[in-house]
Amino acid sequence: MESALLYEFISNLNIYIVIFLIFTFFISGLIKGFLGLGLPSSAMGLLTLVIEPIHAISIMVAPIIFTNIAQFVRAPNPRKTMNDFKYFALLIIISIFLTSFFIKSYPTEVLTVAIGFAMIIFSINQLFGVKITIGPSKIWHVLMGIISGVLGGLSSIWSPPVAMYLIAREYTKDQFISITGFLFMVGGAPLGLGLYFAGVLNYLVVIQSFVALIFVLIGFRFGEILRGYISQKVFRYCVLIAFLLMGARLIFEGLM
Repeated sequence: MESALLYEFISNLNIYIVIFLIFTFFISGLIKGFLGLGLPSSAMGLLTLVIEPIHAISIMVAPIIFTNIAQFVRAPNPRKTMNDFKYFALLIIISIFLTSFFIKSYPTEVLTVAIGFAMIIFSINQLFGVKITIGPSKIWHVLMGIISGVLGGLSSIWSPPVAMYLIAREYTKDQFISITGFLFMVGGAPLGLGLYFAGVLNYLVVIQSFVALIFVLIGFRFGEILRGYISQKVFRYCVLIAFLLMGARLIFEGLM
């Protein structure tokens, strides 16, 4: 049965869509490698041009998990990060799983708007350095963990609340990389598990997700290399403007 599904999928492939998907995964990995973030934001903005939002979210599971594992294990003080942010991570895990578990119950328009909303928050935050005052209380970990997880379960993008919290707390660059790697990594597994129980992450989609991972990792490596040759400020600005426009398009499309 599974091999028959795979054969049917391959025989119905549109070469132009395949080329576009490869381009999307490569560019998303390039952005992740160059900027250190933005993988699901860039991928979802392009994927939803040719495939349904639920399918796009499912395909991103493997790239999200493995790129952030690589980021976290190479970051400084991973054990301290895990201990300091265990409640934040726990709430992300629970809320992502519960939200994604019922993903087939949400209208496509809701998913489309959620993805667009996440992309706009992400781009505005990165462009203008939106900052709020947040104290050291662990209550913020609970609150931001829930918000991040719900947004992640709906759109596969839970970086905006995490990034805004870390900027508000004024963590150092090394701490930022370690914490984001950990919090993005832990959300990937419950997202995949929730999608599996919802019936949208099946054998065929898992294969697609790992194929996507190959091109994402290739792009990721190129991004790391290009970081030393191209003005990061200019590239970052262009990417974030593109995120802003793609997010606005998704919201407009979902509301119309």
